[in-house]
Amino acid sequence: MRAGECLWASASAPQLVMRDFTDSFLDDYLAREGDAILGSVGAYRLEGRGVRLFEQIDGDYFAILGLPLIALLDFLTEVGLIAR
Repeated sequence: MRAGECLWASASAPQLVMRDFTDSFLDDYLAREGDAILGSVGAYRLEGRGVRLFEQIDGDYFAILGLPLIALLDFLTEVGLIAR
């Protein structure tokens, strides 16, 4: 945004398929992650142990983490803020 004008926007809809896991796996995961997961949307950190909760990830990994980085870099390149 600049002066009320939207300069860039991106929408992404990645899909994550959870794997089957036991209660003991979940208990272990929660114990190892501790209170840190409470600061994560969905109570998992895909960039850490949370990746073990899923068997398949389709779509933009960076969008799952909170910022569609590849789309943003493409935009910044298009407008000349970073080199090709």
